[in-house]
Amino acid sequence: MAKKKQDSKIVNKKIILNVSGKIPELPAELIAEHGISIRRIDRIETLKRGSGQLEGFFLDVDFISKNANEINKLGLLPSSILVWNPEGEWKDITDVIDSEIVCQEVFSLTNTNYFLATLRNMFRTLFLEKELQRKEKVLQEKENQNKELLNIGLALSAERDNEKLLQLILRKSREIVNADAGSIYQIIKRPESEEKVLLFKIAQNDSNPTDYTEFTMPINKKSIAGYVASTGTALNIPDVYEIGEGEEYSFNKSYDKATGYRTKSVLTIPMKDHKGEIIGVIQLINKKKKKVLLKKEKDFERYVIPFTKRCESIVSSLASQAAVSLENNLLYQEIETLFEGFVMASVKAIEQRDPSTSGHSYRVASYTVALARAVERVDSGRYRNIIFTPEQIKEIRYAGLLHDFGKVGVREHVLVKAKKLYPHQLDIINMRFAYVRKAIELHFMRKRFALLKNEGEEVFRERVKEIDEEEMQSIRDLTHFLDVIKEANEPTLLDSKVSSMIDEISSYVYTDIDGDLKPLLTEDERIKLKIKRGSLDDEERREIESHVTHTYLFLKTIPWTREMKNVPEIAYCHHEKLNGEGYPRGIKGEEIPIQARMMTIADIYDALTARDRPYKRAVPTEKALDILNYEIESNHVDPDLVRVFIEAKIYREQEKLLEK
Repeated sequence: MAKKKQDSKIVNKKIILNVSGKIPELPAELIAEHGISIRRIDRIETLKRGSGQLEGFFLDVDFISKNANEINKLGLLPSSILVWNPEGEWKDITDVIDSEIVCQEVFSLTNTNYFLATLRNMFRTLFLEKELQRKEKVLQEKENQNKELLNIGLALSAERDNEKLLQLILRKSREIVNADAGSIYQIIKRPESEEKVLLFKIAQNDSNPTDYTEFTMPINKKSIAGYVASTGTALNIPDVYEIGEGEEYSFNKSYDKATGYRTKSVLTIPMKDHKGEIIGVIQLINKKKKKVLLKKEKDFERYVIPFTKRCESIVSSLASQAAVSLENNLLYQEIETLFEGFVMASVKAIEQRDPSTSGHSYRVASYTVALARAVERVDSGRYRNIIFTPEQIKEIRYAGLLHDFGKVGVREHVLVKAKKLYPHQLDIINMRFAYVRKAIELHFMRKRFALLKNEGEEVFRERVKEIDEEEMQSIRDLTHFLDVIKEANEPTLLDSKVSSMIDEISSYVYTDIDGDLKPLLTEDERIKLKIKRGSLDDEERREIESHVTHTYLFLKTIPWTREMKNVPEIAYCHHEKLNGEGYPRGIKGEEIPIQARMMTIADIYDALTARDRPYKRAVPTEKALDILNYEIESNHVDPDLVRVFIEAKIYREQEKLLEK
């Protein structure tokens, strides 16, 4: 029951799976239980934007080849396409379409649960990508608004002419909330009595640009502007013609009657100086849905809307430089929160591609930040004067969280490869050895039959034990060969004797069902089994190592702030070594930023001690620290930073993470 509940949660969206014609009928459970709409297609159609639907594609290779140009023009989300590849021979589709939009190969539909899991993973990824796009759009809108507010603030601070300054304040206030008209009142003192009054100083009206004359009015609660000036409270009135009788203030309709204008929504904000004293009032009139001129009576009903709380906040910000600064801080915090969400979603995407390293990015970031703070506490040695600003600590954290993001560009079967042979390769070897064993048994059975037939029962009884022993020895040898293969398949350090045995096994041949002689191990199997350490051959290792470059190229596309500009470079260098034997660039020594040198130590330690790797056991802490010291002897890592890592017991950060 728990599984079904999870499934429905995943697909309880508007989901469409476009399926090309050569793909067989899909499992009925897709429609019956999982709510995915299947749409058979024979050509590519333009996606309907803004429909709220998630669209994935299940396409055969021929369809992709024929429609490559149209597919590339669709602007699909990453991982939108499953490729039907029943023959098990990958055709390099990424030569004709963008590799990012290819999610995975599908070889068979016989395992319904596996196929459904594949679909769920694809649509979950698409949902995250779509959500990221939405957040990026919000981020862009807020960034645009933030830039405009900053530009307005700069323009206001640069203006020295009081008359021009007031005109600029009103014009920018109206523009930013799309108000049709507005005015500014200044609080002045009468020269003769020192009495404070409101001076109607500036007026602007796009739809009715009539001349105006300055005049004064008392500061009391009878008028809207007087009420705001006397109380310091903003007023946001949807329709001034409908002000309640119980209110202390009222609206003077004389201007409307004289000009034919219709004042409707009004936003009135006090202008306060840095001491909090009211120095004037900004009044904005008739917020519009869009930029139109209000000429006819119906225009006011059709286009004029109330000012929002957001309008009230923005105009309050523009009323003084202090409010502008506050608003910018609030916007920056929102942007930070949004970007933090983007980073967390990116890390989640990494871990979904390679569940075996779940938590690795968080731990590396935690270790590296803790090491940076420990370095700041050092009072001797070459790092005694190193201090990281809060922005640099944040930079280190983001680089740690995103240092492996490039793994999204590595083929999944290589990324999660646990042993030297892929599971299907070991299955083939097991089946081959089972066949050879049956062939041995058949050979000796025929040998016994021939002996009995040709030599008689008496000779048969004398020599049959010899044949039995010969058969048992052949089977023992075959079983031993298979044990050696399984031992060599482990990603540990390859013993020289085992390596020699692999060569010996490769020299044996058997007769296949067609009567052809075949080796017990193919050349590819032999090469993979003779990998000295780990599970990857040279080509696979190069592909895994390419994740660093993928990470760098991805991070370089992000418009980092000046305080965060080094995130791509820090992540780019986390596999470099002091002696220049690292990758991808082979830089060495001081060419490697100290932040990256710290991250290298954190990355090595976590890779050694992680308990969630299916292909190796976790190394105890003491042994992992010993290995770090061996890395010093090989001139791979910074000895001073390793010493701080050990002395400050940074490795205990994992225990803190587990406690949280």
